[in-house]
Formats: sequence, C-alpha cells, structure tokens
Amino acid sequence: MKKLLCLLLGLTATAALRADANSDRVTFVTRVETCEAIIREFQSDPATAIPAEVLQRAKAIVITNQLKAGFIVGFKAGYGTIMVKKSNGQWSIPVLVSAGDASLGLQLGGSSVQSVYVIMNEQTPSLLFEGRFNIGVDAQAIAGPRVAEKETWNRELLNTPVLVYSKKKGLYAGATVKTGYLTRSDAINRAYYAVPYDLPELLYGNFVNPVPADVKPLMDYVTQLAP
Repeated sequence: MKKLLCLLLGLTATAALRADANSDRVTFVTRVETCEAIIREFQSDPATAIPAEVLQRAKAIVITNQLKAGFIVGFKAGYGTIMVKKSNGQWSIPVLVSAGDASLGLQLGGSSVQSVYVIMNEQTPSLLFEGRFNIGVDAQAIAGPRVAEKETWNRELLNTPVLVYSKKKGLYAGATVKTGYLTRSDAINRAYYAVPYDLPELLYGNFVNPVPADVKPLMDYVTQLAP
C-alpha cells in the first residue's frame, strides 16, 4: 500500500512538473511574440521609430511590456525579452526577463507601457547576471532620439549606456529617465529551451541547437534592423 501511495505521489509530482513546463512554454512563446509585435509597431511610426544609426551601434536590445496596476504608477505582470549582439556579430536568441516599477509618468487611464531599450555598450547587459538591473540607476539612461527628430538630436547621445524608447508623449531626446528594473526569468527560459542553462549562457553561448522556430521571427527582424 505504501509503495502504491509513493508511486501515485511520484506520478502526480511528475504530471505537475510537466504541466508547469507546458505552461512556461506557452508563456514564453506568447511573451516573445508580443515583444516582436511591440518593436514592429515602434518602427512603423516615425514618432516612435528608432533611427538606423542607433540600431546599427546597438550591443543589446530589450523590449518590455508593463501592465498598469494603479491609477498613476505601479505595474504588475511586467515582462520583456533581451537579445545581445555577440562578438561574432550575430544576435543571440531572445531571453525572457521580468520588468517592473516603471516611472515614465503614466497618463490617467492608461493600461500598459511598451518600451524598447537600446543598450549601447557591451558591459551593461552583464548587470543582469547578478540579479536586478535598475535602468537609470545602475546604468545611465536617457530618452533616445527618434527618426522624426533626426535633424535635431545630438549624436553624442549615442555614447549613453541605455537609450529608452517609449510611447510616453513629451519624452524628448536626451531627457534623463528612470524606468524601473529588469530581473531574470531563468525557470521559464530553461523550460522553453530545454537546457540547464540560465541567462548568461543563453545569451552568450551556443547551447540551443537548433534554434526553435517560435523565436526566429523576432531574431530575423532584429537582425534586419541592426545587422
């Protein structure tokens, strides 16, 4: 009887783990597809589009979607993806991160904020290795120049570690911003890619072969924008 009970408990635990893995896989794909839609929407509108000169110098790109929890500020269920440009010039696979505590001055009634962070050096992405990365605190962040502002922005802005693109109106190029924090989502990434590796290895290693079809549209689009 005890053996049967142990077997049943084991099967239940295994089923629960598989259910969690399947849930994480669906979560991963949904979030990656959402982030792809966000950057495509940004680039389709000159008012939010990131200039080619900025993208060509990018060392990493983070796309986030943060859902509003309060009337004025505060978010829940914020998430995003990060991709880095590796030493061989190729873009990494997208890796999920969590995003929270946005402070871009929400307008009353807004339900979400979508942002694209263009990281301009190779050191800043490593701030995520140890845990939380506070944008605008751990690394300087300013509002990035847009395509529509091409004749007015100063190219010295490109030396700033993080250029922030958001749909917040009135956020002019060069304005210093603090946009909350990013943290790792290792469990979801491991479940989706089916490897025992975390964010650093997934970003800079070659442990995922072949690359899943689900992430290729985002990778191809980023590669097209920032060859």
